[in-house]
Order: sequence, then structure tokens, then C-alpha cells
Amino acid sequence: MNDGKRLNTKASGIIAAAIMLSRVLGLVREVLFNAIFGTAAMGLFLIAFRLPNLLRDLFAEGALSTAFITVFSQKIEKEGEASAWALASKMLTLAALFMSLVSLLGIVFAEPLVHLLAPGFEAADVGFTILLTRIMYPFILLVSLAALVMGLLNSRQIFTAPALASSFFNIGSILGGVVCGWIIDPRFGREALIGLAIGTLVGGFLQLAIQIPSLRKAGYRFVADFRWNDPGIQKILTLMVPSVIAASAVQINVLVNSRFASYAGAEAVTWLNSAFRLMQLPIGVFGVAVATITLPVISRIAADTDTSRFGPTLGRAMRLAVFLTLPSAVGLWFMAGPVIGLVYEHGHFTSQDTLQTALALQFYAIGLVAYSCIKVLSPAFYAINRKWTPMLVSFGSVALNIALNNYFMFHLGMGHTGLALSTTICATLNFAALYLLMRPAAQTLDSLKFFATLARCAIAAVPIALVCIAGNSYLPGLLPSESFPWRVVSVLATISVAVAAYLLTCLILRLDETHFLLEILRRKLGKPRTP
Repeated sequence: MNDGKRLNTKASGIIAAAIMLSRVLGLVREVLFNAIFGTAAMGLFLIAFRLPNLLRDLFAEGALSTAFITVFSQKIEKEGEASAWALASKMLTLAALFMSLVSLLGIVFAEPLVHLLAPGFEAADVGFTILLTRIMYPFILLVSLAALVMGLLNSRQIFTAPALASSFFNIGSILGGVVCGWIIDPRFGREALIGLAIGTLVGGFLQLAIQIPSLRKAGYRFVADFRWNDPGIQKILTLMVPSVIAASAVQINVLVNSRFASYAGAEAVTWLNSAFRLMQLPIGVFGVAVATITLPVISRIAADTDTSRFGPTLGRAMRLAVFLTLPSAVGLWFMAGPVIGLVYEHGHFTSQDTLQTALALQFYAIGLVAYSCIKVLSPAFYAINRKWTPMLVSFGSVALNIALNNYFMFHLGMGHTGLALSTTICATLNFAALYLLMRPAAQTLDSLKFFATLARCAIAAVPIALVCIAGNSYLPGLLPSESFPWRVVSVLATISVAVAAYLLTCLILRLDETHFLLEILRRKLGKPRTP
């Protein structure tokens, strides 16, 4: 297998580290803003950002990115670099004009959209949320262009700058939001949320700008090209139509959850968002990293005459995602309370907020493995031109989520925790359906290996549960005080011992992924391979 059709493990490490940095910065941003404004005020901001952020997931980082990387990678494989760069210019021109129109429509129709998304809000809150929404809508234009540039660079095996781009979004939104908020209201009352909305645009601009030098270094020069009657453009748009829904089923369900959560108050919106933010750490670091290096590889394999490596490559990527995310799910379930308290409980974020957010995180954590595997599996359908399959599965997922939300919240009275559980159930069934539907097309996904990995990882995760229970029960009593530094020590010590116990158990169980991981670390440290 040539280098273009091999999973780049070095790139996986770079992407994982960069995504971890981005997720940590995103967490810092959220903790800071929650502490300054409180959960009720942040609930208004989150609803306002939900609409442009949903469009980012649907178009920019979902359908547009997936479809573009697939077609661009195949273009390089079949027609060469010059033809691929020409396609890039046409797509960037089209995206700039279309997303500008989308931004304008979002500004004009912000009022009915906010009423649709937050029917439980009071009139005064709705008016302010509409204002924030209108300010932030141009974000979708900036992030769409950034996603296309990211796809260009990833397809050229350039991963560092694209992976760091979202970190610059967080940096820009934090600094821009705090500075603009202080200028508008030095006391950081509700009006200062306008500064956060402006900071979001600053972050979006930086996410695009930081990638431009790498793009120029790769040899690309943008020239506006309006000749959209091109087979490549048509193929991208054809792939996008079904993937607009399919690539972001989880995010659509989160949007639906926001609507239901508004009936429980703005605080519930923040509780769910904060819990899902912590979920994004393992999803981003592991699931997205594996998916990012897998999509260009399987796209090129699918374009080749010999597709025998397609199924095994995809299967290996999913097994790696399971190996990395299943222990994270167990750890989040048992450490939800201590971690939420340590990370979020500052300023206006109270102990009651910690309790409610931790409950949501536990229910989200159940579906962590499914979330991550969907990130790997769903784009593979577009590589083999089976674009309608994920869309139909996602239609069912969204419909089921609405029904479950209504049942859990209004009939069982589970409140916002029922919304988290509903999202998890839908994601799990979504992955199961995609997996079964991919098996015939891929010829083999090494299913026996997949379920063996799943079972052995589950066994290896038992020590994680035991360590977390013991750490939560006994370690705080052994520490000199319950001050913040000692709480940090307690949580980090528990997590460190749990990770070590998991890896040791995986070695005993002879999990291939463990040896694969250790071999990568050995090469990083420059040590010779053990005979």
C-alpha cells in the first residue's frame, strides 16, 4: 500500500494533540463565561449561537467538508494536482457567495427562528436573544471558508495548521469577547453578552486566517472562478444534499433538545451544553482525529481499482475509536460530579448547577462510543457513493429523538436528563444501523475483531470503575483539605491511576490496539522496536 493509502499515525497524534488544545480552550472559554454571567444569561447566548453553530455543523464541518474532501482527494488521484486546485477555486467562490446569502437570510429571519428554537423563553429574553443571533450569523461564512481550506490542507497531508485552527477560534472568541464585553459593560451585566457575540466573529476570522499561510506554502493561489458547471462541483453538491442531515444527526438532536430544554428554563440549556462540552473532549481528541486521517485514505482506496483494503481500513479505524473512547465513557460516568465541580463551579456557577450538569453528562457518556464511531463511519458512505444511506438513517434518528424527548420530559418528568438520554439512545441506534448497512458494501469490516475489541475493552474498563469509586470515596478524606488545589490533586490522581489500570488490563488481554499505541509511543521516544 502506498503512503497515500495508509493511515498516517503521526498525523493522528498531531491532530489529537491539536484538538485536545482546542477542546481545552473551548472549555476554558465556557467556564470563564459561565462564571462571569451565570447559567441563566449564558442560556440566552447559547440559544442565539445555536443556529449559526448548527449551520456550521450542517454545511461547514459536516456536509461541505465531508463532500469536498471526498471529491478533492479523488480528483488528485485521478486527474492530478492542477485539476484539483481548479476545483478548489470554484468551490471557494461558490461557498463565499452562498454562505453570504445564508448569513443575510439568518439576520433577516432571526426573530421567527428564535421563537421556533426557544418557545419557553419570556418575551424580554427572546428580544435580546434575537439581537445576539443577528450579530453572530456572519460566523457561518467565515467558518465555511475555514472548513474548505482545512479540507484542502488535509487532502494534501498537511494537518498541523488545520488542526490548530479551532484553537485560534477559541482564543479569538475569549479575548475578543472579554474585551468587547468590558467595553460595552464594565460590570459584565447582560448587555456584555453582545461583546461575546462580537468575539465569536473575531474567533471565526482567526480560524480562517491562521490556515492561509500553509495553503500558500502548499502551492495554492485563489482565483475567483464562477464556472460552476463542473462535474466536480456537481458531485460535491450531490453529496451534500443528503449529508446536510446525515453528517450532523447528533447536532440536529442537540438543537431539538435545546427547544425542549427551553421549557425548563435557560439554565437547562446551559446544563446540557456544559455537559456536552466535556463530551466533546474525548469525541474530538479520539473520534474526530481518527476520522480526519481515515476519510482521505478510504476515499483514495475507493477511487482505486483494488478496493480490498477499504473494509479492513475502516474496521481498524473503528476499533481504534472504541479502544480510546470506551474507557473515557466509563470515567466520565463515575467522575461526572467531581470533574464538573472542579471545572465549572466558579463564580455564578453554583453547586446546584454542578449537580444538574453532572446528571446530564452521565447520560451523554453512555453514548460516547457510538458518537465517536459515527464520526468515523458516516463519511465512509460518501467515499463509496452511497450518500442516501446515512441520510435515511438520520431521518429516523431525528424523528425518534423528538418522540423520546417528548416522552422522557413530559410523561416521565425526567427534565433535561431525559433529553441527554434520548440523544444517546438515538446515536447508538444510528451507529448500529450504519454499521449493518456498511457491511455488505465494504465486503468486510472484520466484525469479529470489532466485537472482540469491544468486549475486551469493556472488561478492561472495569478497573476504571473500581478506581473511580475508590478515589471518590476515600481519597478526599486522606487529603489535608478540600481546597481547590487539593481537589485538583484528587481528581488527577484518580484519573491517572484509572488510565494506568486500563492500559495494564488491555496488555494482559492482549489487545492489538494497546501494542499499536505503545509502538507509536516507542517510535516517538526514539527507542528501538522490541524484538
